[in-house]
Amino acid sequence: MTDNTAANEHRDVRPPGLDADEPTTLLTFLDYLREAVIGKTDGLTDEDARRPGVASGTSLLWLVRHLTAVELNWFLWAYRGEGDQPWDDEAASRGDETVAGSVAAYRAAIARANEVIAAASDRLDRPGVRSLRPGAEAPSMRWLLVHMIEETGRHAGHADILREQLDGSVGR
Repeated sequence: MTDNTAANEHRDVRPPGLDADEPTTLLTFLDYLREAVIGKTDGLTDEDARRPGVASGTSLLWLVRHLTAVELNWFLWAYRGEGDQPWDDEAASRGDETVAGSVAAYRAAIARANEVIAAASDRLDRPGVRSLRPGAEAPSMRWLLVHMIEETGRHAGHADILREQLDGSVGR
């Protein structure tokens, strides 16, 4: 385990205060949660970040890799219609992932997703090209943003617990 005094001093950060239009508000909350997940990797060794914290094998880097694929799947594959197959969002760890590489890949996926979001922000009700859910209609950008807030928020909570188990660090 990492003895990370600085990480133990993380203070909880409140959600962003914002009185803006709907697209800006949704993206601001999604970005807040994305950064909360990334922040849970700060100061960890690669070994600690790969260490499963629960019987299912979930680690902080698995969560980052999963969210990377989920961003690409919903925004690029489903909404924009890029590619023939979705990314594997349940892939097992290769065992050689690094915090720096995983966070960089997540940030790159976020940047690509945000380009898709920006292009559709004038009409949140506009449906995408296809759905990840078999037989379902392609969801609207509004649904996608709310779903990604839910998905990322749920995993940010998992990341909170995994980090606390590693070194006692709490808060965002």
